[in-house]
Amino acid sequence: MNVQIVAVGTHGDVLPMVAIGVELASRGHVVALAAPAPFAALAARAGLVFHALCTEAEYDRLIGTPNLWRPWRGVQAMFEAVATLTEPTYRWLIGQQAMDGGVVVASTLSLGARVAQDKLALPVVVVHVAPFLMESRHAPPRLPGLPLPRLLPARLRHWIGRGADRYVISPAALPTLNAFRGTLDLPPVRRLRHWWNLAPTLILMFPGWYAPSQPDWPAHALQVGFPAADQCGDTPELPKDLVTFLRAGSAPLVFTYGSGMRQGRSFFDTALQICRQMGRRGVFLAPQTGQVPPNLSPDVIHVPYAPLTALLPHAAALIHHGGIGTVALGLRAGVPQLVVPVAFNHFDEARRLKALGVGAGLSRSRFTPARGARVLDHLLASRHVAAACQLLHMQAAADDGISDACDAIERAGGFQAAKR
Repeated sequence: MNVQIVAVGTHGDVLPMVAIGVELASRGHVVALAAPAPFAALAARAGLVFHALCTEAEYDRLIGTPNLWRPWRGVQAMFEAVATLTEPTYRWLIGQQAMDGGVVVASTLSLGARVAQDKLALPVVVVHVAPFLMESRHAPPRLPGLPLPRLLPARLRHWIGRGADRYVISPAALPTLNAFRGTLDLPPVRRLRHWWNLAPTLILMFPGWYAPSQPDWPAHALQVGFPAADQCGDTPELPKDLVTFLRAGSAPLVFTYGSGMRQGRSFFDTALQICRQMGRRGVFLAPQTGQVPPNLSPDVIHVPYAPLTALLPHAAALIHHGGIGTVALGLRAGVPQLVVPVAFNHFDEARRLKALGVGAGLSRSRFTPARGARVLDHLLASRHVAAACQLLHMQAAADDGISDACDAIERAGGFQAAKR
């Protein structure tokens, strides 16, 4: 098959799509990837043909927007930016289809792929990586900045959550999206969170034991396991100085605030004090300069990037923002997790980890050295947490989300697996 993959977002959105591309290429298919320009190096390492949907400067301008890292304003800023990529995505796909045909695989925010499907009836596969993206009257996700009590009936929480469409998502995304659709003589989209689920094939890359399927989810949605994708990141191996550090002492606390975070200094300042207060070693993962305090003590190391698949088996606990990719790798490694949510799906993931008994959440305002140390002490000392981590480690290790997703993509493209 010829496969055109479109990935819009940060590392958590793009890496699973790169991993899908690598697997499809290993099966003999011809794969091209379109994503923001900073991901060109990842595509090159993966051996995928790459097309930039925006420049590095445009991407950095969005990621550096302070409002992006606030619960409601972050959603608005993100959808405003995502909508501007609709037409470039559509134009690239039209050119690819004219040359190659084939199947289109799109991340959630790749709105141009859905437009191309509406206009040309292309075989489009939409991939959701977080259960936060699935609405339900039975089990509504926890929306950012909307801490509704669990005692409220689920239908009421769902109804209140629908206000996000009317007052946040629609005003940010739909004017640009529908203006472009109008040039193609397509009807306007009324509600984005409904429309993006209407693709012919919908893949949910999170297992049922993490987010059980709901009766009102789309009937054609296929739920698979988590994607193990960080081996497609900046490097598949641990840096040598980190390997030396890990061998030199006890299991450290691992702190990361995501690949895109530009306002993480206070998080790492608190992390350093937590390490000192608990008498534990620490690993700080932050690719951007200026995030980590200078002059770290010898029992704390900062590295720009390390694959969590290789690092976390050596860790005592994982403290992070709540990105679904980080959550999944923490579950696979069987380590307790403390989530300090920022925006988007982070609050929902913190709630799910707590319900599963393997983690806890602290808001940014409550993430202090004293509280952080107290929560981590509890997580590390609890036999119940240790047992739950071990159980879910085994379940996560048994999943093969990338392979199952690629099977579905082949079916969507009319390719019979028996031909392999």
